[in-house]
Formats: sequence, structure tokens, C-alpha cells
Amino acid sequence: MDFPLSDWDTKRKEGEMAQTIVITGANRGIGLALAKHWKARGDRVLAVCRQPSAALVDSGVEIIDGVDVSTADGVSNLSSGLGDTSVDILYNNAGVMLSETVDEMDFGQILHQFEVNTLGPLRVTMALLNNLHPGSKVGLMTSRMGSIADNTSGKKYGYRISKAGLNAAGKSLALDLHDRGIAVAILHPGWVQTDMTGHSGNLTVDEAAANLIARMDDLNLENSGTFWHSDGSVLPW
Repeated sequence: MDFPLSDWDTKRKEGEMAQTIVITGANRGIGLALAKHWKARGDRVLAVCRQPSAALVDSGVEIIDGVDVSTADGVSNLSSGLGDTSVDILYNNAGVMLSETVDEMDFGQILHQFEVNTLGPLRVTMALLNNLHPGSKVGLMTSRMGSIADNTSGKKYGYRISKAGLNAAGKSLALDLHDRGIAVAILHPGWVQTDMTGHSGNLTVDEAAANLIARMDDLNLENSGTFWHSDGSVLPW
């Protein structure tokens, strides 16, 4: 598939080096689309997953498997796989969405979502700090369902709690990593046609990936810590 050129592609033609990009949860959906898009424009992509899908293998990117971002051992596997590789972009995409209501509450499910969606990206970012450098960027795949101000429908307790927690962690990371020259984006992909949404979204994975990459291209230390929709609009906390 051919992807449209971005501003970064234009800059690359003017002599800028390709980036090294690490993507968690790259096995399918938006993560796989991100891997394909970044590879298509000439970047080195290291796709991280628990077990690679055939589609990921066929994409031709480098794969680091055996990584469960919710466990210390899983993240240690990622660190070992990367070694001293310098990382320009770390995109924390791995996530899970389950469902709870007042009438059907499952605290085990809530805890699992918190471990994957909130602690997972924080574990990965902390583990890879030595791989990041001044000018590196960190992307956190959150959701507008983590917005307190935007919650008008309730339910989905574990997912909402875990994404609100990720938003809080992302804002703190943006502040704490600023003096190291590392910028952080907190990104909602939009309503995307993936397994997680039952393919009911209004964006394809390729459209969402292109939007998210544009946000990462625009990320800098001045706008670090912003909670964005992939279309570029700023979302309420």
C-alpha cells in the first residue's frame, strides 16, 4: 500500500536521517498500521508484541516478541531485545478494553486493565529511559474515555480508570522528562475500526495511523504533555 507523504518525508528528502521507532502492541490493529506506515517512509521499526501475527511478520519490520508490558519479566525481555539501541520514538500502543457496569462489576478485570493500560506504558518508558536521548519522543495511546470532563455515558469502569491514570502519568512524564529533552504526547486515536471496537469505528486503521504519526511529527518540548485527538484537536482532561 502507498501512503501519502508527510512533512517528515519532505524533510527526509532534504537529508535528514531515518528514525528508530519502537512500537508496543504492534501485532494487529493500529499498532500494526503504525509499524507499516513508519516503515513505508523509511524508518527503522522495532515492533513489540507477545506473539507475532502473520501480518506483522509479513510487514518486514524487526520484531521483539515475548513481551507482556504488564509484567516486569515481559518488559525485561524488551530491554534485553533492544540492548543499547538508541530510540528516537517510543510509541506505547499496547492496551486492552473490557467492560464493567454497576450491575456486572469485575474488580479482577479492572485491575488487569490498569496493569496493561496504565502501568504497562510507564514500565516500558522507565525501562527504556537509557535508550532515549535528547530529541526523543514518547507517544502514549490513551482514549478520550479517560477524560473525566468528557464522560457522559458511564460504564467501562476499568478502561476509563486505566486511561485516566495513563493521562495523569503522561502529564507527569512530560514534566519530568522535559529537562532531558524528551517530549511526550498523550493521544486518542479516534473511533477506529479495530477488533477492540468491533470494527464499528468511523476511521480505518490506516487513517488513524496517519493522523497519529502527524501528531508525533508535530510533537516538541513546547507542546509536550498535551492530550490530543489524532485529528489535532485538544481534548479536555
